[in-house]
Amino acid sequence: MCMPDIIVCYKWVIDSADIKIAPDSRELILDRVDYRISDYDRNAIEEAVRLQERYGGTVTAVTAGTPAAKKSLKDVLSRGPEKACFVWDPAFAELEPSQTAAILASVISSHLKYDLIICGEGSGDLYAQQVGPRLAENLGIPSAAFVSKITIEDGHVIAERKVEEGIEVVSMPLPALVTVLPEINTPRVPGLKDTLAAAKKPVLEIKGADLGQFKPCLQTVKVLGAKMERQGEKFGAEPSEIGRFIGALFKEGVIA
Repeated sequence: MCMPDIIVCYKWVIDSADIKIAPDSRELILDRVDYRISDYDRNAIEEAVRLQERYGGTVTAVTAGTPAAKKSLKDVLSRGPEKACFVWDPAFAELEPSQTAAILASVISSHLKYDLIICGEGSGDLYAQQVGPRLAENLGIPSAAFVSKITIEDGHVIAERKVEEGIEVVSMPLPALVTVLPEINTPRVPGLKDTLAAAKKPVLEIKGADLGQFKPCLQTVKVLGAKMERQGEKFGAEPSEIGRFIGALFKEGVIA
């Protein structure tokens, strides 16, 4: 029976519910925001733990971020992984996908054992969907994206992935990497016992300065909130008003 060493990667992101948008400039107001584990990564964490429950082995949660992201460790460890690896540096505040993938690859290849790496489909902030495939490329291992089901058999990972034509089933020799869709599972809610146990689990901390320099391939110039204009027009229940409402739908292209 295969007992894989599983790594699950996650990101500590701004809670979108706390983001405010300045109505005049559309600039994001981030002075009173909280952070949380990206929702997509919660599915990745849950899937890693479920695979461990099924096949045995180990689960290590890995993240890269600023020193403030250390607050995420108790949360992630309460969700099932038995240990974590935290890569931190004040300069990691604005990492873009190629940097994140390079940092994770450097740490994983030099400090951790792995058979399977699981990432979320994208992150809750940038949602670039690049870190997983880039990480696999940097490590030189096969990968599959948009995965909705995972099984492990005879040293291979069997992944069902969603494509435009339907469901594609692929088999990859371990070690391999998958990025998972939110529909793959429903993440568990940690209980008090889980939270208390998380404080006793081991954490490997690595300073970003010890890894070298990782130059960005992408520069974010500005992030603006979406502009939504609403006319707020009211329609009555009379036949004439219903006709006017249908006419408005045709005009806006909602119905053809």
